[in-house]
Amino acid sequence: MVLAAALALVATLAPAVQPDEVLADPALESRAREISQGLRCLVCRNENIDDSNAELARDLRLLVRERLTAGDSDTEVVDFITDRYGEYVLLKPTTGGANWLLWGAGPLMLVLGLGIGALFVRRRSQGAASREDALSPEEEQRLQALLKE
Repeated sequence: MVLAAALALVATLAPAVQPDEVLADPALESRAREISQGLRCLVCRNENIDDSNAELARDLRLLVRERLTAGDSDTEVVDFITDRYGEYVLLKPTTGGANWLLWGAGPLMLVLGLGIGALFVRRRSQGAASREDALSPEEEQRLQALLKE
């Protein structure tokens, strides 16, 4: 029973690369694995294509190996797949173009929230101080008389 559970756990942790996908040249296979680690499975979301058992991930792994055997460089392979499937296929998106808005939105919102919070606290403390000074001496005497009753 324990052996079956351990084998099931090992089977789920093993890479999904099939033996028929592995390239004969170890250098090319190493490059393919490195590229595959940075490409997202479009079916499994946050899993790279080397770890995914989805058919689309298999197709992407084969495409990477096909482009490498055709003589493409690593960047050319990634560019080819990005052009074909969009930038979403990258596990680590670039910081250029429209992505600057996404990368900068978090820190910008933090600074904006801190500024609004500081402004709120400042106005609240100023409001409390001005309310204390707002009573005239006559009003103060009347208030004291009412409190004594």
